[in-house]
Amino acid sequence: MAPSHAPLMRSIPPTRAAPERCILPAVIERWLSALLPAEENEFAAHSFQDIFYPITFAALILLIVTVVLYNVQTRKLHRHPPLVAMWEWILWTAVIVYGLVLVEAIFHFWFVTVVATLVIGLGTFVWIRFVHFPPIIAAYDRQLRRARYLAQERASTRYADASSTIRTRRQRRRRR
Repeated sequence: MAPSHAPLMRSIPPTRAAPERCILPAVIERWLSALLPAEENEFAAHSFQDIFYPITFAALILLIVTVVLYNVQTRKLHRHPPLVAMWEWILWTAVIVYGLVLVEAIFHFWFVTVVATLVIGLGTFVWIRFVHFPPIIAAYDRQLRRARYLAQERASTRYADASSTIRTRRQRRRRR
């Protein structure tokens, strides 16, 4: 009988005839096919098992958090109209964006509409907070500083002398 070479063959790794396929094109293909409007691309629990519930619950929780933050911040900042206006813009943007995501989840819209809603909505949040309102808030801050400075200036000239705060007998009012 000839000696068996099986133990020797097991220790040598087999050579690969063909290289493995790269996974990146498959991922890109899945995302691109998910963005195309089609029957199988409805934003539903059976089509997108991994992201349907997280996106839906995140939209619901963020909507609730935004409403609570709006109520707290507007009560706290009620004397500052530009800040209240900013929070109103944020509130209505959140109601529209997160409400649309919830409606799209309930009625199984295409996934591309969910992505478009989130991208446009988050872009709107960034625009509101970092582009639209900073110049308005800066102008309001300058106005407040000017008013404080003028109030201090008036107080310092009015009460420059300590005796100016004491009434003299001539200045007292007569009672009737």
